[in-house]
Amino acid sequence: MALPEISRSMLKNSLVLGLFAIATVGLVAVLQQATAGRIANAEREAQVRALSEILPQGSYDNHLLDNSIQLHDPLLGSKSPQTAYIAMKDGKPSAIILRATAPDGYSGGIQLLIGIQADGRLAGVRVLNHRETPGLGDKIELAKSNWIRSFDGRSLSNPAEDGWAVKKDRGAFDQFAGATITPRAVVKAVHKALQYFDANQQQLFAAQVKSNG
Repeated sequence: MALPEISRSMLKNSLVLGLFAIATVGLVAVLQQATAGRIANAEREAQVRALSEILPQGSYDNHLLDNSIQLHDPLLGSKSPQTAYIAMKDGKPSAIILRATAPDGYSGGIQLLIGIQADGRLAGVRVLNHRETPGLGDKIELAKSNWIRSFDGRSLSNPAEDGWAVKKDRGAFDQFAGATITPRAVVKAVHKALQYFDANQQQLFAAQVKSNG
């Protein structure tokens, strides 16, 4: 008679454990979903801040993250598609922000945001991610130095072709003491992004006007 009692006890314990496991899994799923939502919102806000640092206030009136396209071209420095954000003003494209990669940094790829106005002038450049040496190559960050602002207002003709290099290579841009590879890579990447925009501006902006028409 003892065996049935043991079986009922084991069954009861199994049911309790099963219900506990189901409740735990459900709770974890709810927490993960809530956390994922907060992370996504935080990432979106960070992207908006980064994009708004590049384009002058009042130069666009749309939500940049809602006007993005995927681009795939070697001039943007990556084998993977790169995101671009189209800025609109009164229904017309006013600028584009390209995500590009400087693949030849000292410690690997340097991820960049490159803002280009409709007239071909650079609105600004910012570094999204890098692994360059602290105290040397990390001066590409705006928080560490103003070097990245040396691109503001530049274009394919300012400087001329041979000026798109660091001064050590007889170009127009400063290098860092003890770190030439990093700024050289960024200058090269920005120059290529300008070349890409110059060759594709009509198609880029025409596609955006059509999608908003």
